[in-house]
Formats: sequence, C-alpha cells, structure tokens
Amino acid sequence: MLHLAEGLRLPTNGLDYTILGIYFAVVLGIGFAARRSVKTSLDFFLSGRSLPAWITGLAFVAANLGATEILGMAANGAQYGAYTVHWYWIGAVPAMVFLGLVMMPFYYGSKVRSVPEFLLHRFGPSSHLLSSVIFAVSAVLIAGVNLYALAIVLEALLGWELWVSIVVAGLFVLAYITLGGLSSAIYTEVLQFFVILAALIPLTIVGLKRVGGWGGMSDSLTGKHGGAFMTAWEGTGIGSSNPLGANWLTIVLGLGFVMSFGYWTTNFAEVQRALSAKNLSAAKRTPLIAAFPKILIPAVVVVPGLIALVMEPSLGKPGSGLDYNHAIPVLMRDLLPNGVLGIAVTGLLAAFMAGMAANISSFNTVFTNDIWAAYLKKDKPDEYYVKTARTVTVIGVLIGMGTAFIASSFSNIMNYLQTLFSFFNVPLFVVFIIGMFWKRTTPAAGFWGLLSGTVAAMVNYFWFYKQGIISIPSDQGANFVSSIVAFVVGAVVMFVVTLVTKPKPAEQLAGLVYGTVSPGLAEPPAEGDDAWYRKPALLGWGAIVLAALCYIPFSF
Repeated sequence: MLHLAEGLRLPTNGLDYTILGIYFAVVLGIGFAARRSVKTSLDFFLSGRSLPAWITGLAFVAANLGATEILGMAANGAQYGAYTVHWYWIGAVPAMVFLGLVMMPFYYGSKVRSVPEFLLHRFGPSSHLLSSVIFAVSAVLIAGVNLYALAIVLEALLGWELWVSIVVAGLFVLAYITLGGLSSAIYTEVLQFFVILAALIPLTIVGLKRVGGWGGMSDSLTGKHGGAFMTAWEGTGIGSSNPLGANWLTIVLGLGFVMSFGYWTTNFAEVQRALSAKNLSAAKRTPLIAAFPKILIPAVVVVPGLIALVMEPSLGKPGSGLDYNHAIPVLMRDLLPNGVLGIAVTGLLAAFMAGMAANISSFNTVFTNDIWAAYLKKDKPDEYYVKTARTVTVIGVLIGMGTAFIASSFSNIMNYLQTLFSFFNVPLFVVFIIGMFWKRTTPAAGFWGLLSGTVAAMVNYFWFYKQGIISIPSDQGANFVSSIVAFVVGAVVMFVVTLVTKPKPAEQLAGLVYGTVSPGLAEPPAEGDDAWYRKPALLGWGAIVLAALCYIPFSF
C-alpha cells in the first residue's frame, strides 16, 4: 500500500492544527529540558537510574502503545474479531508479571545497561555479539513500522505523499531523542500516554453510540462473520476453523507462552524503562504497574477495530482501497468533529512517536554499548560514547525510514510485527530462560541455541508456510507455529550442546542464575514498603486475576 485511499483525507481545520502545534512544541520543550540533565552516558542511556516506579511504569506501557497497539490491534480486531483480546490477557499480562517478579532482579542486580549485556556476563562474547546484532536489526525494523503508521496519519491529515510523511515524521522523532536521550523519551512517553487515552476514549464512545451500542455491534458482526467472531475461545478446538486460524494449543503455547514471554522479557525497548528506575523495588514494580492499564487497553483499541468493520464493511476487501490498517483513520474521518479530531490526530501521532522513540533509544544503547564500545572502540572517554550515541540515533532513524517501506507492503502491520517477534525475540527468550535456571548451560549452548532458534523460525515461515509445504490458515497462525518451532529447536540444541561442552565456573555465575545471589541485589528497603502498592507479588497476582476475569464476557 503505497498511497492512502483518497477518501481518507481528514477534514481538519485551524483548531485541529493549533492543538497539534501545541503538542509538538511541548514535546520539543521536553527534549531541550532533558538535555540539561544529560552529563554522562548513564544519563543518556538509562536516565542515571533515577526515575520513580510510576514514571517508568507509565513509560513502559506507553512505549508499547505505538503502531503495535493503535493501528495494529485495531486492524487485528477488524480482521480477526474478539480473538484479538488474547494478545493482552494471555499474551501480555502474565509475561509482564514474570518479568517483574522473576527476571528484573537478574537484570537490575547485575547493573547491565542492556539485555544483550546480560548475555555477555552469562554466556560470553559470542552470544553477546550475536544477540546485539539481532536486536539492532529488529529494533530498526520495528521502528520502521511505527514510522510507517505515523506517516499514514500525516498523509491523511495533510495529503502528503507517503515518502514525504515518513521523512518529516522521522526527523521530528530524531530531534527530541537526540536532544535528551532516554529521559526525553520517557517523560514524553508519560505525556503521550494520557494524550493517547484522550484521543481513543472519545473515539470508542462515539463509535459505539453510532453502531447501536455493544449489542448492535455484536449483532451486526455475528450476522456477517459468524458467532465465533465475537468470542475469544469458540472454534479454537484442534481441527476447528476460526477467523484467527489458530487453535487453543497454539494460542496458549505459541502466543501466551513463547511469543509473549519472548517479547516482554527480552525486548530491550521495554526492559530499558525498568532499568532506568531508581532502585530494585521500583524496577520490579515497573512492568507490574504497567500491567494494569494494559488489561484495559483492548476497550479503546480492539473495540474501535470492530466498530470500523461495522461502519465500513469493505475494510480489507480486495479493490476497496481500504486495508485493515485504515480502521482508526476511517473512524476519525466519520465520527469526530473538529477540535476533538485535533486531539485524536495528536493522540495517534503521540502513540507512533512513543513506539518509534522506544525502539530508537534502545537501538542507540545496544549499538553504542554492546557493539561499538565492546568490540570496535574500547576504553574511550565517556563523552565520546555520548556523542557516538547521538550519531547512531541519526543513523537508526534514517534506516527506520527505509524499513518503513517494508511495513507498507503489509495490509495488517500486526502480522508483520508478530513475524519479527517470532524470528528475533523467541530464540532470545529460550537462551535467557534456560541460562537463568540451568547452571550447567554452557557459553557454546547459548550461542548455538540463539542462532538455531532464529534460523528455525525463518525456515518455518518462509519455506514451510509461504511455500505451502504445510497448511496454516493465516499469517498469525503461522507466527504462533514459528514461535513454537523456534523455542523447541533452540531448547533442544542448547541441551545437546551443553552435554558436550564445558560450563563456566560456578563462581562466575553469581547473580546470573536462579538460586545464586549477587552483591548488586543488596539495597536498603524503600520507605513505606509495607504499603500494598509497594509489594510486587501482590501487584503481580492482582494483575493476573483481573486479566483472567476479563475473559468471562467473551467465553460464553
């Protein structure tokens, strides 16, 4: 899709542009203000590890609330129906809880600056360099998705060509990330979180009213797409057919375990926010605090996709000029008056900038610390690495502009994103989870497990699925299978290689394997730790229970 459908040009006026201009001015102001606090590389990459849990928690959820959520999940809602809620209540919340309770003590206690750096301590240089390169590639590919989504809105807003929209959007994100580093990104993401909600909540309420409420929408979609379209689990028996093209086993194992745990526990674009927290307690609570708004996000992201399908039945149909990615712009065009439209456009732009900024800030950290400083230019002054990071940020945005055109070839960008996650995040998760819980795992096993899992996922997708050797009903179903294949192959290879190679000495594994303790984990208790909201275990189990309860209305 190289050009936006002509009918999607949004009827904006001076009031809408004024709201948009005010927001851009505030964001750039945050970038200039954050620049004054950047004195060391730790300030640039991890905000000096000084931020409170509520700030990092909101930034954690906002960093993911980009194209993945707004356009991608609305597109999923329009294409697959209520099955999309699985990406939240089974495909996000349990993994976020696991990250907070189990993995953050390893990450934060070891004082690493990135996820790949943890592999350096646990497995050695080979796994570290391979994971750094894999993450750098995936980060700019995912940044391209957010940039493409941002360009769609600019194209609808101003009528610009796609390439012009991509360049302008990329340069704006580049400005405030280069100025203030991670602090600029995080404080902007907190602002963006509230702006995004201010945009999506009115869109959902007005949309539901237009289609006759929840009952009218359900009746319309059930009549056209079948009863299973508005349920989460109906038709997911093994051998049964459903719009998602997946069964309960691939949903639970492929999405709920392998893919979601792979994304939320190893994706440095998310973990970086927790690592910037002021202490271990705050770091552990960061993903747990984020889990609660995450539970409610489907109400303002998935539901608009369903509404758009009722209002525009040609969505995603060949020859209509409208693919599933256009669900949100369609609603904005048809439902919102001027002023509110300006807030909605601002919210969308905020979401996409948050997603791109998260990936670019993590990209510059990993490339600078884990590739440039570790293997190419060692032992340089701290100021040198800050300057390098700013240069790398420019390079990352420019590459992201190129990868945005790859994303434009997919009618549903969520399909593309989930394909990338199955390639890059799942194999990394295999290496982490086995390395953290099996002391005997060797450095060679970490390298070959990561490489074999990545290759296995690509072979399954491009050869077995795309060449029709095995029959899988949908791209998302293929992604779930690829994730399972990557996990199983990576785990088996790690087990076999471990048996025939030499492990690291036990004294080198302190704080890196479950059951061992690192001095870095020791810290004085935070003031007020007796309060319920300062107890990570209570927060975690509360989030899981609430997510499970949300399934009840969609299960009958």
